Amino acid sequence: MRSLAWIFVLFPLVTQAYESKVAGFAAGEVRDFPSDAQFHDQFNGVQVSLIVQPEFRSQSERGVDQFSFIPFFRLDSRDDRRTHGDLREAYWQHTADQWTLLLGVNRTFWGVAESNHLVDIINQTDLVEDIDGEDKLGQPMLNLSTQQDWGNLSVFVMPWFRKRTFPSAEGRLRSQPVVAGDVGYESGSGRRQVDFALRYSHYLGEWDFGVYYFQGTGREPRFLFNDSGSRLVAQYDQIRQVGTDIQFTYGAWLWKFEGIARSQNGDRFGALVGGFEYTLYQIAGSVADVGLLLEYTHDGRDSDATDAPPVVLDDDVFLATRLAVNDAQDSELLAGVVIDRNDESAILSIEAKRRLDNRWTIELESRWFLNAREAGFLSALRKDSYVTIRLARYY
Repeated sequence: MRSLAWIFVLFPLVTQAYESKVAGFAAGEVRDFPSDAQFHDQFNGVQVSLIVQPEFRSQSERGVDQFSFIPFFRLDSRDDRRTHGDLREAYWQHTADQWTLLLGVNRTFWGVAESNHLVDIINQTDLVEDIDGEDKLGQPMLNLSTQQDWGNLSVFVMPWFRKRTFPSAEGRLRSQPVVAGDVGYESGSGRRQVDFALRYSHYLGEWDFGVYYFQGTGREPRFLFNDSGSRLVAQYDQIRQVGTDIQFTYGAWLWKFEGIARSQNGDRFGALVGGFEYTLYQIAGSVADVGLLLEYTHDGRDSDATDAPPVVLDDDVFLATRLAVNDAQDSELLAGVVIDRNDESAILSIEAKRRLDNRWTIELESRWFLNAREAGFLSALRKDSYVTIRLARYY
């Protein structure tokens, strides 16, 4: 990321001749773990964080050139690894006719499913932020895309790999043993390995779909023991992966599907997630809408193998409901549960958000690890159920 330091200097100078906008948010977060920690070196009780994410955007008068600069900072009271900073975005984008060129750091999301983002592969997961995989590190890239009558075609060249973040030994929501700071790479170029992706997306009537090919360093690591056997080392392999995401809209129904096929470490496997969301509009004569969600995930990799990344959702059902109150405060609620069909362990999630006024919002997030077996994937998290409250001010 050092090569991007020039952006800090040039951004204020370049944007003087452009229409600029400053936004972002600052937030305070309190996360409480009701149960005492499972491992002796972990903290107990409350975890407090301060978060700052300013956003600087600028564009030329005709919108041909755009600049975006979004740094992110978190200061955490209990976990040194959760105290971190990142460039979520820092790019220049130029649009000419039907072509767009983006150069710098950006976040790109692919996928349609709610419970499992199988096809989302461009950005690395910022795991110390949350275990749901929604938070991503900024990815250095060159992205060239064209929008034509026959669809959108995008090429991605990514010259610098971002390793995944993990909690420290003192942190909660970590593995056992803890993941060490050292990493390994199959490629001799290490973090300088150049990755490549090609994606085509389009729509036909009520159908929206995308297909892609990725070649490079896999974002999911597999784990090996260090020499002493006391810690895990993240090993990043070279992979080839094809994927597709499809969504069909039919009245109040949204039918969703994601699928991938991957070649890694001399092995091949596939995975898929599919389901639907059905919306009940203006329930009981009110303006509120309720969505009912059902998804199923299957992953073909061996969950006990060491030559592939561990799999969390391999044979799981997701059930959820989404409430959109449609009031002036944009109040919304998502409550769902993921159930493993093999061992009947489950993760119950509740997320709620509400605007207090034009500047302030309050959010609640809670996860409960239920029926976790001592030998299952959730064994290290079975005492890490938590409730998070976040108060944010936007500017």
